[in-house]
Amino acid sequence: MKSNVSYSTQISAFEAGVETGKKAKKSVKNPKIGMLYTSVKYNQKEVIKGIKSEMGDIPVIGCTSSEKIIVPDGIISSENGFAGMLTLEDNDLEVSVAASELQKGGARETGRKVAQEALEKIGAGYAPSYYYMVASPKEEEYYVKGIQDVIGDVPFFGGSAADDTLAGEWKIFCDDKCFSDGVAVAFFFTECPEDIKTVYTGAYKESENVGIVTKVEGDRKIVEIDGVPALKKYAEWTNQNVKDLYGMNLLTASITMPLGVKDPIGDLTLIRHPMNGNEDNTISVGNKVVENTAIIQMESSIDGLIDATKDTLKDLNKKMDNPAAYFFVHCGGRKIGIGDRLEEVHKNLVKEANGVPFITIFTFGEYGYNEHSRNSCGGLMLSFTGFEK
Repeated sequence: MKSNVSYSTQISAFEAGVETGKKAKKSVKNPKIGMLYTSVKYNQKEVIKGIKSEMGDIPVIGCTSSEKIIVPDGIISSENGFAGMLTLEDNDLEVSVAASELQKGGARETGRKVAQEALEKIGAGYAPSYYYMVASPKEEEYYVKGIQDVIGDVPFFGGSAADDTLAGEWKIFCDDKCFSDGVAVAFFFTECPEDIKTVYTGAYKESENVGIVTKVEGDRKIVEIDGVPALKKYAEWTNQNVKDLYGMNLLTASITMPLGVKDPIGDLTLIRHPMNGNEDNTISVGNKVVENTAIIQMESSIDGLIDATKDTLKDLNKKMDNPAAYFFVHCGGRKIGIGDRLEEVHKNLVKEANGVPFITIFTFGEYGYNEHSRNSCGGLMLSFTGFEK
């Protein structure tokens, strides 16, 4: 496999695409996919048009990234906008992309439709070896169910689209499609599925504070923990005043003290980011929660969030022999917590990547799996994927 990471901060979205495409084709002659990530300030269709004017009809898939991306050259951001793309070339790899806005039948049915379209595009009567998914930051679990209704329990990686201010301005794009609410996939077909590896983690530690979710509303609102209003219980656990956690205050206050739920075999703790403290003392979280399951208050520090990028890439490298490219999904909330120390993350990634091209995007949800666990969605997490040469 050959790879290239290219980027641009041109004022014109089209010219940003042109520059990104020109840089990519210098080292990748027969690309199988372009994984593209842009600022919300750009017209994404124009970026893709610019890329394809240089690279031909390469499949392009991706989403908007919150405020910036990280590549080996540095942290890429601009008042005008930015675009960055990971391009992959491999004679033994075939890739099929498909996308759809949310359909009337719901997220699960939309996931089925997209999976079937991706299979039909490539003429495959069998499941891919691996797949990438990008979705809007809600209902992700149901898109996964729909996709797996069609292809089975195939491992995946990816993350949700994001914007700069939680205003809902995020975009998902796939070739000529661009929308805010829906899902896109890239199916990877290879005779060597072991050549793609993912490490998926929150990299938090468990505190001694554990309770049972005794009441939920919908999928993403915790009403009670141990029969106590959820926000009161969280404030008690973290020694904070309930009123100080109302509204979006909870989102930032919980970056180093989120909630977590374990998978059934205990190998993976999925982080549930408390997103909003409601005045009825319920907690709105970023992913699905279920009644009568244990929920744990997790812990880290800003130093811990930064060090986790280094440690997670080290863990990924232990699984690989000769990496050709990396794709790093990093939670946008963690980025907020890290703040002006983000350059330390860049240094960590450059050191551990050791010259291998990489792109880091900032998302509002992260997807992945651990050995023996199912495909899962979480927040405040890292999903680091590597591709072997």
